[in-house]
Amino acid sequence: MSTPIGPTDSSLVPRFAGPATFARLPRIDQVERADIAVVGVPFDSGVSYRPGARFGPSAIREASRLLRPYNPGLDVSPFADVQVVDGGDIAVNPFSIGEAVETLDEASSEFVQAGTRLVTLGGDHTIALPLLRSAYRKYGPIALLHFDAHLDTWDTYFGEPYTHGTPFRRAVEEGILDTEALCHVGTRGPLYGKKDLEDDRRFGFGIVTSADVMRKGVDEIADALRRRIGDRPLYVSVDIDVLDPAHAPGTGTPEAGGLTSRELLELLRGLSTCNLVGADVVEVAPAYDHAQITATAASHVAYDLVSVLALNHGG
Repeated sequence: MSTPIGPTDSSLVPRFAGPATFARLPRIDQVERADIAVVGVPFDSGVSYRPGARFGPSAIREASRLLRPYNPGLDVSPFADVQVVDGGDIAVNPFSIGEAVETLDEASSEFVQAGTRLVTLGGDHTIALPLLRSAYRKYGPIALLHFDAHLDTWDTYFGEPYTHGTPFRRAVEEGILDTEALCHVGTRGPLYGKKDLEDDRRFGFGIVTSADVMRKGVDEIADALRRRIGDRPLYVSVDIDVLDPAHAPGTGTPEAGGLTSRELLELLRGLSTCNLVGADVVEVAPAYDHAQITATAASHVAYDLVSVLALNHGG
């Protein structure tokens, strides 16, 4: 197997002058193989409040210029150990949510069936459903850890079944998810009613609120998540609004009282022994960001997810 091609060397080309790929990695057409691909999905037609997440992938890539090749938190050099690439953007129809979902399903399945594990940059959370479908075809029922301020298991918005608030209800209905290994992390804020929680529990989800993380600490929570997931194939979906607006102002549906970026990164690092098969980072809306606070947090989240995938590559 050929030696992986890594990022552009920042000692030779300044970061601000390098290629506009994630972490200045090679494009997929510049390598012989792709073990892990970071892909963008610039789509936000499924949002219920503030739009703008279609510009998330480019903002995250721009903020990722400062990422470095060694991850001391996980003791791994992900770009040296496996071939990580920027897979470009998957272009989907911004005027038809249904068509966009089908297009992303087909495009992501091509990557997954070829043995490439995806870290997808959104875009809004609607994209999680087709990404889970493609993972299911490869691995069977999927365990899910969903980091988000919101449940995203509602039924419809204005009669529309595919939105950023419905992907995980659809995934349960379609039999994609392993209902013995599902959990929301970081939820908080008002709901439409108590029935939201009752429905969610019926679907099989556990809930770890942001207050639970604050009271119990990341180590205890990470241990509980590992025990819930076991060795099942795991998908991690990160809505950046799981972070408090102080740490992620640039998002469409902010809620007070969220996780810190430090807590989120440590929780993700706590999954290093899990069989991670794919992940997404969604809902970065740069129009509401300040000094790249949100995009920087999202780039580090994506980097740690790539690092975890590199650690268990081939698992």
